[in-house]
Amino acid sequence: MSTARNYLAREIYRSTFVVLLALIGLFSFFTLVDQLDAVNDRFPLSALFYLEALALPTRLYDLLPIGLLIGSIVALAGLAQRNELVILRVSGVGAVKLLSMLWVIALPVMILAIILSELITPAAEIKYGEANMMLRGQVQGARLVSGYWFKEPTDNGGYRVINVSKLLSSGEVAGLSVYEIDENLNLTRQTQATRGVFEENRLVLFEVTETLIPTGAIDALADEIRPTEPLITLATAPQRELKTSLTPGRVAAKIATPERMSLVALWDYIGYLQNNQLDADRQIVAVWRKLAYPFTLIVMLTIAAPIAYMQTRRGGVGAKMFIGILIGTTFFMVSQLTLNVGTLYRWPPIITALLPNVLVFGAAFAAVMFMEQRRGPKTKPKDTARLEQAAT
Repeated sequence: MSTARNYLAREIYRSTFVVLLALIGLFSFFTLVDQLDAVNDRFPLSALFYLEALALPTRLYDLLPIGLLIGSIVALAGLAQRNELVILRVSGVGAVKLLSMLWVIALPVMILAIILSELITPAAEIKYGEANMMLRGQVQGARLVSGYWFKEPTDNGGYRVINVSKLLSSGEVAGLSVYEIDENLNLTRQTQATRGVFEENRLVLFEVTETLIPTGAIDALADEIRPTEPLITLATAPQRELKTSLTPGRVAAKIATPERMSLVALWDYIGYLQNNQLDADRQIVAVWRKLAYPFTLIVMLTIAAPIAYMQTRRGGVGAKMFIGILIGTTFFMVSQLTLNVGTLYRWPPIITALLPNVLVFGAAFAAVMFMEQRRGPKTKPKDTARLEQAAT
């Protein structure tokens, strides 16, 4: 049985590799052609190739389910045409055994997907955002024209708002503005710094300019009496330490989209958002989408399984393969659409992430079992008795 599984795995992996290579090449070619108009003296062709190279891990992660579906269908159709699957069924490989073999074959692909999701894609996405900002001047992620904005509570019951103009590849930040607001929503301090470095629960600011606003400054400005003392104090310092809950990972989370972050970074960022009473719905949906992704790969192989029972002598092999690919692609598109619609209407993320997978998995499993019974031997009881008597 292991020999048959290994042979089946080689055929599926080979076809999936070829399909993924074709899909990635096709999408990359169309992206390059679409972006050729942006090539100029400041943005040469080599920079465009560099950005496309950084986008390859993300593109592979997005196309892996479709590539596995098409590759599995092509591989199983080829085995069916050569009658090799008939030999497997005659040797005792039923529907359940065939599905279990396909699910075991999916395990290395799932491991590859996890490595892409947790290690390669997040790093490539951050590099892509930094390179895109540096080479093309285009913002990525949650960056506004005014920069990146963060909010956190302070020890005195108020909160602090931090604005970062640039995120540097070295992990430092540049062009900082810090606004400290008390519990009465009064601005008490405004700090500007040219750059900052994150250390253990601290942000070290350099070339600091502070504007201190006393508590009674607003009331003094409302009176008609001219104040005898300055209401605002301006101070400069070469360096200042700021106690903060921000970390380089939370800052980098502003660059990458939630679906491209690792689960560890997502959980940490969701905790930061919830502790600061910020909206974390999109990040929560991204977590469930990443958790459902490996199961989606199993569903794709289950959708391809009925091809093993295809009757090649009756013709129509290409049409049947096309129908299988169309069903799998439609399922993948609907599952992604369901997640987005669920975010819009605030449906439970576990339902929007798992329900389409469970429904299609059940339908594909039922189709395989139905075709197994339909293709099975239809021997009458009398014929069976005669065969047993003849054998004895």
